[in-house]
Amino acid sequence: MAAAEKSQEKNMIEGDSLYVENVIGDDNQFIMFVVSVTINVNLLEKSCSCREYDLIKIPCAHAMASFRSKHGNECGMSIYVYSSPFDKVEAYLLAYLDSINIVPLESEWCVPEELLNVMILPPLVDTKLGRKRIKQVKCIGENIKRKRRNKSSICKRIGHKRTTCMNNKS
Repeated sequence: MAAAEKSQEKNMIEGDSLYVENVIGDDNQFIMFVVSVTINVNLLEKSCSCREYDLIKIPCAHAMASFRSKHGNECGMSIYVYSSPFDKVEAYLLAYLDSINIVPLESEWCVPEELLNVMILPPLVDTKLGRKRIKQVKCIGENIKRKRRNKSSICKRIGHKRTTCMNNKS
């Protein structure tokens, strides 16, 4: 079973619990109220105000409830009339009906002489090795560490190390 058919089956089960009203004077427009929201479905334009039917062209639960209201419980294959033609097996088979030409080996290519002599240079891009470094932005609650300054362990003064201390006797 194709993914589109599974989606239609799921939407049909969801649509069974919806109450649908037909718009007066039009056999293809329906209104339903779902959780304090009014949903409008037009079967001829293949549109629903939830926009799912408009975008993926697979009937949503609201459209399935409209089919049930229009055709009764025996809607059967009529749902495929309102689906996208690209979701049908016939359209898939027709797309791959023509033969697909394979690319011959590079040694068998017929390239004009003027194109063989053209020197094509790579683009001028300066690529840097390694991962791109991103400066971290501290949040309000994070402690900001200050850079530690060198401090001599001999004289306890800041600005130099033990090895460069003037009071070093060794």
